[in-house]
Amino acid sequence: MNDPVSESIAAFFEKRLEAGNNVCVALSGGRDSVVLLHEIKRLGDSSQTPFSLSALHVHHGLSPKADEWAEFCLSLGGRLGVPVVVSRVEVPRVGGEGIEGAARRARYAALAASGADWVVLGHHRDDQAETLLLNLLRGAGIAGASGMSPERAAFFGSTHRGPRFARPLLDVPRAAIDAYAKRVNLTWIDDESNDDTRFRRNFLRHDILACLETVFPNARRKLARAAKHFAESRILLDELAALDRDRLMSAKGRILLEGFNELSLPRARNLLRFLWMNAGFSMPDKRWIDEALRQLAFASAGIHVSTVDGELRVYRGELFVLPHRPAPPDLPLKYALESALKGGGIPWAGGVIRLARVKAQGVRRESIGADPLVFQTLRSGERMKLHPGRPRKPLAKLFQEAGIPVWERRRLPSLWLQGRLIWVGGIGVDAAYSCECGEEGISLIWSDYIIEQLDSRQDHGDGDDLIEQPL
Repeated sequence: MNDPVSESIAAFFEKRLEAGNNVCVALSGGRDSVVLLHEIKRLGDSSQTPFSLSALHVHHGLSPKADEWAEFCLSLGGRLGVPVVVSRVEVPRVGGEGIEGAARRARYAALAASGADWVVLGHHRDDQAETLLLNLLRGAGIAGASGMSPERAAFFGSTHRGPRFARPLLDVPRAAIDAYAKRVNLTWIDDESNDDTRFRRNFLRHDILACLETVFPNARRKLARAAKHFAESRILLDELAALDRDRLMSAKGRILLEGFNELSLPRARNLLRFLWMNAGFSMPDKRWIDEALRQLAFASAGIHVSTVDGELRVYRGELFVLPHRPAPPDLPLKYALESALKGGGIPWAGGVIRLARVKAQGVRRESIGADPLVFQTLRSGERMKLHPGRPRKPLAKLFQEAGIPVWERRRLPSLWLQGRLIWVGGIGVDAAYSCECGEEGISLIWSDYIIEQLDSRQDHGDGDDLIEQPL
């Protein structure tokens, strides 16, 4: 007998999995994720393409039964011979996105950091129907109405690629998953919060969709099919946005504001949404986009519009879409040279300072001696001389020449020896301390989003399911 669960998972991975891939199942312990893990394990045992399988359970600590759920998942992994990792996360209790939204954000961050090639989620066709209704009732556009995508890229730290999120059961109804679980005699956790109709998704599931089915047979299937149609329209809008992006792109890979403001309002809104999603951020709402467009129409260098994910800024007539980054340390960081040369570098304000021994470049080794390296934020009024035959210049002038935006300057690291400024990240080494031909040197590289990665392009993710709030 053909089984919809088995067929859907096999068909999904047939052309996607490569030998040696790491597949991680997002295991909540509920019926859907238990079925998913069981079937992928069965598929792996018989697959012609060998892959490694694991599971990750995110422990939010929100339910009194959270520890029991974690133990259940570990026990299930032991029975199936699948390694299970329990990731404990802290869920902020304050913030505009609510407790459910914060939990979802923490959960996806943990999954994105799993190190797997694929993170597999148990969302099914009924979930898709609920997501479509939730987004439509929120007043979402085409992107929100397209619901959850079967596959999308994940972002880690907003700039680095993570695994790909996969939803191989999006075309499978809840009833088929339930039938599979009963047929193979599986056990799972029933989360009591799923019956709490104070939450909008549960209200739609238990009260609204059940009622719709009495008048509109197969309402869930038809809603999920509608989401597919909206997804096709979204693809066309994304292709239009990509054309606009490429046409308006500067030599540095950013959008020119003058050309952006010449777009029609719907086209500008579409491009801005595309840029935001392209950075790996969550779907911005209409109010945010409208406010951003209003400010961009009268933009100055001081524009700053942000969401919980990132911020939109303007510098020298170009748009910058940036993640939020940590502030630099309040106090100086002191290192001995040998310790600074070891390991993966010195963390600094969301980036890293890397040191290495080199020849004929960087800071002259002799100038360091046995003095500790002192890294700190910049003081006002400092000057540097980058070339022997040129005068010392104020750092503000050097920042302008390097094209470093005003808001980034206070984050830059600087290296001091006995109170003397000898290096600034993104600028270089003072000429009085720089290596000459044949001399041993120490190179310092400040690796950061703004310095290294703003010119890169990335595929965009999807809008995903709506963050739930109590009614």
